[in-house]
Amino acid sequence: MARILIVDDEEKIRAILSIILIGAGHQTAEAGNGRLALETLGREPFDLVISDMRMDEMDGLELLAAIRERELGCPVVFVTAYANLESAVEALRLGAADFLVKPFEEEAVLLAVERALGVRRLLSENLRLKQQVADHRPEGIFTSESMQKVRDLAQRVAVSDATVLITGESGTGKEVVARLVHNSSPRAKERFVAVNCAAIAPNLIEAELFGHERGAFTGADKMRLGKFEFAAGGTLFLDEIGELPPEAQAKLLRTLQEKTIQRVGGNEELPVTCRLVCATNRDLAALVRQGLFREDLYYRLEVFPIHLPPLRDRREDIDALVGYCVEKLSGAPPRGELLTPAAQRLLHEYPWPGNVRELFNAVERACILKGGSGPFNSDDFPQLEAARQPPALAGELFQLPPAGIDYEELQRVIVRQSLEMTGNNQSAAARLLRVSRARFRTLLGLLDGAANSKTIHVQVRYRGKREE
Repeated sequence: MARILIVDDEEKIRAILSIILIGAGHQTAEAGNGRLALETLGREPFDLVISDMRMDEMDGLELLAAIRERELGCPVVFVTAYANLESAVEALRLGAADFLVKPFEEEAVLLAVERALGVRRLLSENLRLKQQVADHRPEGIFTSESMQKVRDLAQRVAVSDATVLITGESGTGKEVVARLVHNSSPRAKERFVAVNCAAIAPNLIEAELFGHERGAFTGADKMRLGKFEFAAGGTLFLDEIGELPPEAQAKLLRTLQEKTIQRVGGNEELPVTCRLVCATNRDLAALVRQGLFREDLYYRLEVFPIHLPPLRDRREDIDALVGYCVEKLSGAPPRGELLTPAAQRLLHEYPWPGNVRELFNAVERACILKGGSGPFNSDDFPQLEAARQPPALAGELFQLPPAGIDYEELQRVIVRQSLEMTGNNQSAAARLLRVSRARFRTLLGLLDGAANSKTIHVQVRYRGKREE
């Protein structure tokens, strides 16, 4: 059974087509011209459009062009009494699924519908597979116990329509888990629409999410579907939800409460049929306490929280992630060992502040330098080796302390060397370290063991930059 929109300026033709299609088990809706059809398509999804070619206000070809421009995803079958080769070629060139001539036979209509729906299924499946290939992430790589728990949570919540909030540092794979929720759900055959809230200007975020009517603001020369409507029946993933402006937070809260949206500049309440998954690398509870995020929206979003641990806390996944990255880059499964013991030790000891994203970048760079797919040695990751060593000080002013020294002892070494270099002139030593005299006196207490246990940050000049 399919949902089919019939578009024709003759009520009699619409009635005949509706009787034929309903008799075949389909659901139908009607529109008297292309403009009304486009408004109907903006409110609810359809599997197929059967349209006349010549109509007032907006003809069939204009309707087809608008459907393709807005990526509504439904094929169009044209029915017309003005049969000629030129119009048929033009319609098919623009992407029409089929072309029927009035008066039409019932069998011809049903055959054209069946062919068009078959094309839609093939196109949808092809699009879904292409999206999975293009956006594929290591959804099956959950070697560590913590990530196995994440996978289990994602698959459990997938069968429901509960709102999911995924938290974790940048680069941990929050979108991967969001796609896992979608692909494990009954909505897997529908769209997965990802939106980065931090990448959209605050004055445009509402129009992006909820759509807008024609003339709603300067430059809105036509009606546009928002992401909630575009993801109808599927999953809408809002990444960086903590960056949502206050006005958009209020509107999102109402959407979650009422399960409806209003386009910017519109008054009509439109039903929301997509499932919402959100993600953030920020502490939303802290933002609530600071008054930067609505408390009521926070509790609406945190129906089912999933936290992703950073890569440094799940190092068991590193080898498998390296193998996946090499396979993705080379297009073939890797053979043999990918990492020498030295490289493996380096990758497992590195703290990975950028998490999985940083690991992928490092492996891609190693593949380029190596000119192949391994095995990789520690020398193939020079940026990781450099980051593991204490940074050189500008002008080589200080002698580097032994490796493995703790931070408090490092401060003592720097204070001693600054005094030696300035002839025990405390004011000069304080200026060298870029700290106040009072702070320097506190640092001197470290030498005598008189400082308290609180860590004291020393400003020094690393590679010409000030760091604490």
